[in-house]
Amino acid sequence: MERAALERLQQMIDDEVKERFPEGAVRQVVLLQYGDDPVVEPGEVRVRVIIPKDYKAGDKDWAHENSTRIMGFRHWLAERLPEVSGLEVIPDGPGVPSGHWTRWYVGGGGWLRSGGGSELTAVMARLGPEDLQTLDALITAGVAANRSDGVRWALARIRERPAFAKLAEWVRGLDELKAEF
Repeated sequence: MERAALERLQQMIDDEVKERFPEGAVRQVVLLQYGDDPVVEPGEVRVRVIIPKDYKAGDKDWAHENSTRIMGFRHWLAERLPEVSGLEVIPDGPGVPSGHWTRWYVGGGGWLRSGGGSELTAVMARLGPEDLQTLDALITAGVAANRSDGVRWALARIRERPAFAKLAEWVRGLDELKAEF
């Protein structure tokens, strides 16, 4: 995305956040695209809302106090800025290194949770730079739509190999032996 377009989006988002959230509830809003952070996939534009680490409004934590606001903001993003593909909320603060942030992803009906009634099972894997480059190359080449699809594609290729069929057969035999005990 061109710099001018990113700056325009950033300004719109900043203005909307100032309107929706009470003073002090949001430390910063950052517009990210591929290359800005490893969690952003090729073709994505993501909004990161950075909140104070220990934010409290009376006896309520940030998520409880601002749940309606963040969901309204997510809907606003979806309606007004369809180029934004993700929204995450990250507590920040002095002494909280970036690798230890807690990420809350805001999905279709609320705070994103794994599962969701799908036949797919969410699996978290920590990948190094070379593995991310491999997945991102599959996306760029059009082989996969996103990193999850890239991993599923790679696993399907492994299942096609004759050696995997032998391995699966060996595992079934091992399971039968275990059942005898």
